Amino acid sequence: MFALLFGIISLLYATVGQAGGTAFLALMTFASFAPSEMRPTALALNIVAATYSTWAFNRNKAIDWRKLWILLASSMPTALLGGLIVLDERIYKTTTGVVLLIAGAVTILGRDEAASPDRNAPLWGAASVGGGVGLISGLTGVGGGVFLAPTMIALHWASPKQTAALSAPFILANSSVGLIGTLFAGQLPSSHLIQYAVAALAGAIVGTAIGLRWLGQAPTRFILAGILLAAGMQSIFWR
Repeated sequence: MFALLFGIISLLYATVGQAGGTAFLALMTFASFAPSEMRPTALALNIVAATYSTWAFNRNKAIDWRKLWILLASSMPTALLGGLIVLDERIYKTTTGVVLLIAGAVTILGRDEAASPDRNAPLWGAASVGGGVGLISGLTGVGGGVFLAPTMIALHWASPKQTAALSAPFILANSSVGLIGTLFAGQLPSSHLIQYAVAALAGAIVGTAIGLRWLGQAPTRFILAGILLAAGMQSIFWR
């Protein structure tokens, strides 16, 4: 049943190009996972889900690799740095809770309609966004896509569909280096990772197909936002 929940999360997030790291953390928060397991488990599941989504988006020629390389050049080093940092348990729960609350708010405030025409992202702007999101990704275990996507759309650096395609490889790269950092820091994922990974992959396959063909984000957005906000509050206030 727990693996099934991971699969459902992966499916819902994959429809909008996300891997589900924030909701994976939310679910593990509710289940009282040890903080030392939460981060590497979420990052590993991000890798599984984002690998398939990246392959599918690339096969459909939806990824703007020129925009992506600028973001990755600044985000991957900071994601690795964040992964190497092990926060005190109370600080980690509070930090994760704040990230979940912000992610929930961002999810609620996100828009489905196409934004105004894209404009080129300035090099310094893309580098700043990538570096900041990468650090959060490594520190907490989120993939970073939930923060990258609304930023890219709000600044008109990419359309909603382009952003969905950019998010998957961005999450894959940053989760990979973030996981390397956490492993070097001595943190290990859950012993049930294989079952969770199979479920996450199945969800990503179905969700990506839905997202590529029928990109309807509004129904899932508010459900996911409710989960994120509730888990964020629990992570901060449950002691």
